Amino acid sequence: MEDHFGHRISYLRVSVTDRCNERCAYCMPQELQEWLPRPEILSYEETLRLIRIAADLGVTKIRITGGEPLTRRDIVDFIRQVPRIPGIRDVGVSTNGTLLAREIAPNLTTAGAVRAVGVRSLNISLDTLDRNVYAQITGRDFLPAVFQGIEASVAAGFEQIKLNTVLMRGRNEDQIIPLLEFAASQNLILRFIEMMPVSTTAVLSEQNFLPVAEAKHAIEARYGNLIPEPTFHTNGPATYYQIPGREQRIGFIGAMTNLHFCDSCNKLRLTCDGKLRPCLGSYLEFDIIKPMRDGATDDELRQFFLDVVDRKPQQHDFRENYQPNRKMIAIGG
Repeated sequence: MEDHFGHRISYLRVSVTDRCNERCAYCMPQELQEWLPRPEILSYEETLRLIRIAADLGVTKIRITGGEPLTRRDIVDFIRQVPRIPGIRDVGVSTNGTLLAREIAPNLTTAGAVRAVGVRSLNISLDTLDRNVYAQITGRDFLPAVFQGIEASVAAGFEQIKLNTVLMRGRNEDQIIPLLEFAASQNLILRFIEMMPVSTTAVLSEQNFLPVAEAKHAIEARYGNLIPEPTFHTNGPATYYQIPGREQRIGFIGAMTNLHFCDSCNKLRLTCDGKLRPCLGSYLEFDIIKPMRDGATDDELRQFFLDVVDRKPQQHDFRENYQPNRKMIAIGG
């Protein structure tokens, strides 16, 4: 699959649930959330069918997201099927980390089980090392569980673990250096992400926006000029650097300030309620669950994918007074 701008689509982010055990301000800013009814959610069998069709069209990378994907029942059994699909070479999971250390069998954590069924990489959200600030951001006092989850993930032997930090002025700008040192102590990649207006317009304001350039400046003031690594990529839009004098890699995801942010986009999103979205920062989404449940053939669904790719915009709309029509938790992280 290739869009009109030369983007070759090889990456599908698959949300398996809109449910989450946290209430992060930038993802689901209201405590009361009307969860989608179960009949409106793609079954595992339906999701696997769509992944197979995507793989036939050239998708090689799948990332399982939510909500919090590890809250869905039998998620490990579902994930086990994904790397068995011909053409799928890389499977990752994005998680808040709170459930990774949960023991699901004697001497087997969720992290260990997920690794054992073929997941190569984890993205774990971690916006602060301060327990009180963590509780304020997420609405839950789960930071100790996240630390345990990171420990369990390191022990499970994933090929790559990335920590994702959403930058928030007034909340975690004092955590940039502590987070960097924590990532170094665990030998993990750390990525700083600009906040995006994906849930409500109130999520992002001039008062709480912290650009990645400011985070980079703070790091260089402490460690010296960062060393660019233009050839290092992780199937996403991050720009990576190495800390001088260390074998430590950090990344910056600047959707709001990087005017070339979309130049290398290679992804589609499948929401848990069966919508294909060609771009996170666009209203465009296309209902594939209805034709599938109405009896569409694989060839017809394959054409549906191609038609969605044809509608993929050249750039996101975040800088153009974007008005969200869904909360981030309903789109997929």
